[in-house]
Amino acid sequence: MKNLVISNADIEVFFTPAQYKQQLLSLIANARQRIYLTALYVQDDDAGREILHALYQAKAKTPALDIKVFVDFHRGQRGLIGEKESLGNRALYLALAQQYQQKIAIYGIGVKRKELFGVLHLKGMVFDDVLFYTGASINDIYMQQGSRYRLDRYYQINNSVLTSSFCHYLTNTFVKSQLAPLLNEVELPSPVQQKRNIIALKSLLKKTQYQIFAPSNEQKSTVIDKPISIIPLIGYGRRKNNLNKVIRKTIRSSQQKLTVFTPYFNLPPVLARDVVNALKRGVHITLVVGDKTANDFYIADESAFSTIGIVPYIYEMLLKRFVKRYQNFIDKGLLNIHLWQHENNSFHLKGIISDDRYHLLTGSNLNPRAWALDLENGMLLDDPSEELMVKVAPELIEIMEHTRKINHFSELNSVSDYPDKPKKLLNKIRLTQIDRILKRFL
Repeated sequence: MKNLVISNADIEVFFTPAQYKQQLLSLIANARQRIYLTALYVQDDDAGREILHALYQAKAKTPALDIKVFVDFHRGQRGLIGEKESLGNRALYLALAQQYQQKIAIYGIGVKRKELFGVLHLKGMVFDDVLFYTGASINDIYMQQGSRYRLDRYYQINNSVLTSSFCHYLTNTFVKSQLAPLLNEVELPSPVQQKRNIIALKSLLKKTQYQIFAPSNEQKSTVIDKPISIIPLIGYGRRKNNLNKVIRKTIRSSQQKLTVFTPYFNLPPVLARDVVNALKRGVHITLVVGDKTANDFYIADESAFSTIGIVPYIYEMLLKRFVKRYQNFIDKGLLNIHLWQHENNSFHLKGIISDDRYHLLTGSNLNPRAWALDLENGMLLDDPSEELMVKVAPELIEIMEHTRKINHFSELNSVSDYPDKPKKLLNKIRLTQIDRILKRFL
C-alpha cells in the first residue's frame, strides 16, 4: 500500500454538526473543477434539500463543474425506517432533476441485493483538491438543522494527490463500469439486470483499491518539515480486507495508549482479542461508546416501541458482558470505558488514535457488519512528530465533555432494569438464541 506525505498545516479539524454543515456549504460554493460527494444517503428533508439545491446552484454558476454524488442504492430509494413505502429519497432526486436545467449525477451503489446484507459505507467528499472526511450522512440530524444533532468526526485534508485517488476509485469502480444506475433518472435497471450489476460489482470490489499517483514535477514540493503520511484504505468482505488488516495492526502495534471510538459496541471477535491482548501488554485503552439512549434506533416512548428499538439494548448487553469480563483491567486503571450521552442527541463517532502518533479515520463501526458486509474505507495517518494532537485535543475535549466513566459493570443496566416491551422481546430473543444471528448484522 502506497502512502503520500502532507504537513500538519494541510489538516483542519471541525468539532460540531453545525460546523460540518457550514463548511460543506462553503466548499460547495467555492468549488471550481469537481465535487465528488459520497455518503450513505442524502435525505429528503430540509438539510438534504439545501445541500442538493446548493449543488445545482454551484453547477449553474460554474457549468464546467463536474458534480457526482454517490449514495447507497437501497437507501437512496427509501426514507427513514418506519416511514411508509414510497420512492423515498429518490423522489427528491427526480424532482430536482426536473426543476433544474443543469445536470448532476446521483449514482446508486448496490453493494448487495438487500440492504440487510451490506451497503455502500464509503466516506469522503472531494471539492477540487480538498477532501472533507466524515462518517456523517446528509440530513437534518447530522447537520443539526433543528435542535437535535448526531455527533460525528469532521476532518478536512488539502492534497491534490489524495483527492485524485478518491475520485479515480469512484470513477473507475462505479462510473466507467456502468454498474451503478443514476437515481435521478426515471428509468432504473430491471430487477434482473440490477441483480447482474450487483454480482459484477461485487466481483470488481474485491479487486479494487485506492491508487496513489505520483505528482507531476510542477506539483512536487520541497522537503516537508515534520511530515504526516497518509494511507487511504478500502475494505470489503472478510478476506483480503486491507482496512480490517490495518485496524488490527494499529491496535496490535500500540505501545502506551489507545483510544477507540465506536457508536455501537459489538467488536468482531478478532478485534476484541486484539484489544484484550493490548491490555495484557499494559496499554492504557479508552473506549468511547454511545449510550443506548444516544443510539439512532433508540425509542424513548415505550408506547411507540417497535422491534427495531431493541437494537440499543442489545448493544448495552454486549458492552456489559465485556466490562464484566474485563473488570480487572478497569480496576487496574488500564481500561477506561466512557459512555457518551447528551440530552436527546445521538453519537456516531468512529476511529482510533494510537500512541498520539497514529490516527485512523474511518466510517467503519468496528462491528461484524462493517467487518464483513459493508463497503468501507478509511485513512491511516502516521504523525511521528505528534503535532496533529494539538488539533485533535480540542476535538477530544468536546467529545469527552458529554461522557460518563464506567467504573464497574453494575453501573450498566441489566435486562431486568429495562421497560416491559424491550425486556419481553430480549427474553424471547435470548431463549431462541437469535441473538447470535443479530450480532452478525449489527
